[in-house]
Amino acid sequence: MSSTVLPELWLRGVAANPAAPSEVLLRLLTAPARPAWTILCKERDLPADVVEAVVSHPERAVRRGFARNRHAAPEQRGRLVNDSDAHVRAALASGPRPLLSRAEALPDDVLETLLTAKDDNSQGQMLTADEIRQELVISGQISQSFRRRMIDHPNPELRAQAVGLWLWLTPSQRDALLADPTPAVRETARRQSRILDPAAMEADLPEQDCHYRALLLVNYAVSLAVAERCLADRRDLWALAQNPHTPSDVVSRLAHDPDPHVRERVAARADLDPALMAELAQDPDGTVRNRVLLQPLPRAWSECAAIDRIIGNAAQSIGPVDEMLIEPETSWYETCAVSPDPLLRRIAATCPRLPAELVHRLADDTDTDVRHLLAYNHPLAPPTIVLDAFIATPRQRPYLLTLSRLPRTGLHHLLDHDDPGVRALAAADTSLPRPPVQLLADPEPRVRRAAAANPLLPYALISSLLNAPEHAEGAAANPSLPTERLHALLDLSGLLQVAAR
Repeated sequence: MSSTVLPELWLRGVAANPAAPSEVLLRLLTAPARPAWTILCKERDLPADVVEAVVSHPERAVRRGFARNRHAAPEQRGRLVNDSDAHVRAALASGPRPLLSRAEALPDDVLETLLTAKDDNSQGQMLTADEIRQELVISGQISQSFRRRMIDHPNPELRAQAVGLWLWLTPSQRDALLADPTPAVRETARRQSRILDPAAMEADLPEQDCHYRALLLVNYAVSLAVAERCLADRRDLWALAQNPHTPSDVVSRLAHDPDPHVRERVAARADLDPALMAELAQDPDGTVRNRVLLQPLPRAWSECAAIDRIIGNAAQSIGPVDEMLIEPETSWYETCAVSPDPLLRRIAATCPRLPAELVHRLADDTDTDVRHLLAYNHPLAPPTIVLDAFIATPRQRPYLLTLSRLPRTGLHHLLDHDDPGVRALAAADTSLPRPPVQLLADPEPRVRRAAAANPLLPYALISSLLNAPEHAEGAAANPSLPTERLHALLDLSGLLQVAAR
């Protein structure tokens, strides 16, 4: 068994070994080490010389893995922007995997290249430039500052694409695009301007229920005729109540709709009339009353969106409001942080710009979700609440493991925890008073792997574990192994014909 299983386990372990030097990692880029490529190229940080070898590697799988490496800087990944293989460029455009939080923005020159790329018809590519462009647009790798610069960018192709942000543009920006010196930009802007033309929206609205109909009714200008049909048919009323462009008299009628879900959407509007607000504050439904009383007037649509993002959800939100939306002012989050309402404090906890004094206040909040959201989102969140969030919210552990503020030491009290994910974290603690030998017999493979990789283990024990299939991968990842031993493992795995060490 060991003759066939151990070599692959050693390769995977060595690829993950944080102490493996470049000379060892470079050997893993040869064809016999293919089982280790995912770990090496996609799941760890790499020294500069190994990055050089990866981005110029002849195998697509190597370059594609690195294009999705969440440990690599955007500038490093961006070097693959002109890769000859469309699958590699698509991997770069789609962003790091797994997607654990908001991706870092790619450099401006990389964004411009991907957004303005043309198909090479001489190549039999299975992915088009437009498909790759769409991957980039939804990846979160386009910064807000770049989106703003697209509006008056010297490249007309980028100005034409900025037209897609029509709902978020100011009237003067829309006018500039409608009068753009490039005909293609003007025509694209003219077509896009239809979304704020009630008559055009009415003409475009499909009768059947579909995603496009919902998109129009939630976001685009609504004619009175469309609204009247919806009211008469009692159809899409929630969408009309949500839409910022719904006529005010229709909003007033929706505020008296028998469906409390519709009234709650009216209560959440930024343009709520004071008289309607007073009326909804006395609504027989508690959800409607709570929603209207949560935000005093005046309100901003961005603030309403930030609230909607948290309402009804557990503490699962990582990162600020979506890239396409306008963020509320930091001062609004600061006001929320001192609110007696725990929901508003949860919203405040999602803001990474809160000052230190408010971070300390929220870190001691009596509401569990406030503390967890702060742990996910703020760079100054105390390590104690980050560890608490790790223990309490298993779904967020992959993300929390990427944070330097998650404690990796002082975890001896968690060695016997019921949750194997928590035991695995504790098993890797290098400050334990004694090696975690007992966890080598843990029923969970990830716990055994973490224990075998702990450098507190005696070297003789690590050496013996290398020959046990249930421990070999973790032992090969143990940073206590000297370079010579790592080379020996690669030799035994069949990587003999490699450049001199």
